[in-house]
Amino acid sequence: MIYAVWIPLLVPFAVVPAARRLADALPPVQAARLLAATGAGLALCTLSALALLVVPGAGRLSVVAAAGDFVHPLAVPAPGTAVPLAAAALVLITGCAAALTRAVRGHWGRLHRSAGPDRGDGGEIAVLRDDRPDAYALPGRPGSPGRIVVTTGMLHALDPAEREALLAHERAHLAGRHHLYLAAAELSARCHPALRALRAPLAYALERWADEAAAQAVGDRRVAARAIGRAALAVRAAGEPPASRPAHALAAAAGPVPRRVAALLGKAAARPRVGRAAAAALLACLVVSGTAALDATYDLHSSIEIAQGESP
Repeated sequence: MIYAVWIPLLVPFAVVPAARRLADALPPVQAARLLAATGAGLALCTLSALALLVVPGAGRLSVVAAAGDFVHPLAVPAPGTAVPLAAAALVLITGCAAALTRAVRGHWGRLHRSAGPDRGDGGEIAVLRDDRPDAYALPGRPGSPGRIVVTTGMLHALDPAEREALLAHERAHLAGRHHLYLAAAELSARCHPALRALRAPLAYALERWADEAAAQAVGDRRVAARAIGRAALAVRAAGEPPASRPAHALAAAAGPVPRRVAALLGKAAARPRVGRAAAAALLACLVVSGTAALDATYDLHSSIEIAQGESP
């Protein structure tokens, strides 16, 4: 068990190169879902491995042995290091639990503060009187569709067709509940430091997802690409975005805009083999991590049964 339990703690470091290639090589919807699922799965395996490290050391303590009805000492491969490892794992689990609690409370609080500017007529779009160009999707509370916020400066920076594409982009963020994908990536990153590397490719995949939805909505990929490019240039020319934009808002002008525009215009080279290889690597990491965690759990369960005097 002591060997298998380390695998879920090491596997997340192996997913970083594949994750960076996945966002460009796979269709954005598939890439976003796979990246989010990989992060969540590896985070769960990490927490499981830490918990499995706690039990053998705790089982060496007399109070735990008595509570577990152990008639024999709990056998572990390295008895001298079991208690220190258990203590270290317990500290890490406690830290992860505290970080996850803060992240969940912060995300929930931001959603409940998302009332933002008054919607006036109650429609899905709120227009702010601000000369600084900006546009973003503001996710709502559970059961609420959220809203699109756009400034008058952004409306003046785009022509009507581009405005339609920009609004379709933000509408896709809300319809796809993309903030939940980002929240899942943030929670996963709190469980293992290597999983922080999944946040950037996931954010890019979500923007590409919305880009493709906008292109389909307006029926012209060039219009969608032009809208995204001009919106990004307008925001950059204005300097810092308006202070009214919440930190959790999903903005069309965010991320690597030149890569997104190139993908919409078909100038980015298609790499299906790379995408399939990267996806296979991520799935393999999930399988290996999960299998190792299950194997370590089975070995620990067998050790506990032996310590309780049951037949091996």
